[in-house]
Amino acid sequence: MKRLSILLTLVATPALAASGPFFSLANTNFVVLLGFIAFVALLVYLKVPGKLTGMLDARAASIKAELDEARALRDEAKSILATYERRQKEVQEQADRIVSTARDEALAAAEQAKADLKTSIARRLTAATEQIASAEANAIRQVREQAVSVAVAAAGDVLAKQMTADAAAASIDEAIAQVEARLH
Repeated sequence: MKRLSILLTLVATPALAASGPFFSLANTNFVVLLGFIAFVALLVYLKVPGKLTGMLDARAASIKAELDEARALRDEAKSILATYERRQKEVQEQADRIVSTARDEALAAAEQAKADLKTSIARRLTAATEQIASAEANAIRQVREQAVSVAVAAAGDVLAKQMTADAAAASIDEAIAQVEARLH
């Protein structure tokens, strides 16, 4: 600081070029020079440059601390980002596995459904065939019964036309004898 004040006094040399005695209180340049030197001396005496330097050093230290904290936060953010990217990749792989498994299960379920449908169709065809066969047998039985009934009726008509009263009485007596023989 002392060097600065000496330098400033030397810079004030154009004031020395003024007319008249320079070291007189009547010379305004000299008075301004004295005021400036007193001001600089007062600043040096009150240790203002040291305080300014201390304030600047404190500000530089706080800026450095903030920069270090920002670097630490950036590193932490990079670490968290890498973790999330890794997790996202794992989740994507898991989702792909789930989709693949679901697709395979759906295909297997579709194949099983086709097989079940074929089995069901075969069962229904068998049941329908059995039902048709049963209906045919039933129809044949009914036709036979009807034929027997018609034949019995026709035979009854033929016998009734050919039968005389004496033959009918003899036939009734013979039937009664057969019933008695079977009951005893």
